[in-house]
Amino acid sequence: MYNIVAASFGEIFLKGKNRGSFEHQLVEQIRFALKEFSGIKIYKDLGKVFVETSNEDDMDAIIEKMRKIFGIVAISPSIKTEKNPDAIAEKAVELFRYLKERREIKTFKVSTKRGDKNFPIKSMDFSAELGGKILSSFSDIKVDVHNPDVEIFIDIKKSCYISSEKIRTVGGMPVGSCGRALLLLSGGIDSPVAGYMIAKRGVEINALYFHTYPFTSERANEKVVKLKELLEEYCGKIKLYSINILEIHKAIREFCREDETTILARRFMMRIAERIANENKMEMLITGESLGQVASQTMKSMTVIENAIEMPILKPLVGMDKTEIIERANEIGTFETSILPYDDCCSVFAPSHPLINPKLDSILKSESSLKVDELIEACISTLKIL
Repeated sequence: MYNIVAASFGEIFLKGKNRGSFEHQLVEQIRFALKEFSGIKIYKDLGKVFVETSNEDDMDAIIEKMRKIFGIVAISPSIKTEKNPDAIAEKAVELFRYLKERREIKTFKVSTKRGDKNFPIKSMDFSAELGGKILSSFSDIKVDVHNPDVEIFIDIKKSCYISSEKIRTVGGMPVGSCGRALLLLSGGIDSPVAGYMIAKRGVEINALYFHTYPFTSERANEKVVKLKELLEEYCGKIKLYSINILEIHKAIREFCREDETTILARRFMMRIAERIANENKMEMLITGESLGQVASQTMKSMTVIENAIEMPILKPLVGMDKTEIIERANEIGTFETSILPYDDCCSVFAPSHPLINPKLDSILKSESSLKVDELIEACISTLKIL
């Protein structure tokens, strides 16, 4: 029945002169999300984006993909027809019959919106006219403007679009409309959720994964690649950088106190992440830290770790507890992959009693026994794109 999906924008309407570029980014995001489908046409018509398919069998899958695109607040499976009152009435009755065959409908309402003010009939008058034609076509229904079983929407633009539902989507801003950032993607529960939340605010994200192969397995790499792919359903294309930091952990173990391992390693990670972000024109880092959740996420730990770099760090989960983060991970579909039992580099080399209140002077003293620049260069030389 349907061959078009109408996409309604959210906060794009608030962006004034920037709206055109935001719409362009949204169209590109839709194009990426629907790349697996053939016979797709994407176009704009007076304030909405429309996706038209030549294969109605793809509609359910297209709708599911579009529900995950940031910047869209609602989508409506629709029928497109010419702006002729008789043609619109014919299609409206046809849609009503299609709906009535699939569920019980006793009451209905027609709502018309005229984006094109040149259409000769005013919105309320046209709604009443169409309501009369639907009533005359079915004997067991009546109008209820307050609580109808079904509402028929008539959206008159350059063409006319007829629909009966508005499907809520994830909302947010089009990816790329608010800058670029680098996500530290560990393979755990938290970092994919952090990436999702920042991308929802219009940030184009790429990701950096640290490992310590052969102490971490190829399966751990595959897990992180899968998480990246799950995030791409919302965030669009993500470049995933992979770096082996085994040499850093070996040096820390040889020359530093065991309880400082996590703090020292995190400072190295931040330095490497900052360098990759700067070299690739990304403005901020993103982490999945939640205040007090583990030893490296106390206030003092985060302060000492962040002292190693100048780049700002976005921490969308900092005020959330684990239960809230798990709920969000389940909502976006990353939780089951995140809990696969493959160790990451942090867990493999975690000290038995990590510092929770590190002193910066002490950490700097320990770092002075390490060849920091040489270790960073050695690790960056292992960089791969997964």
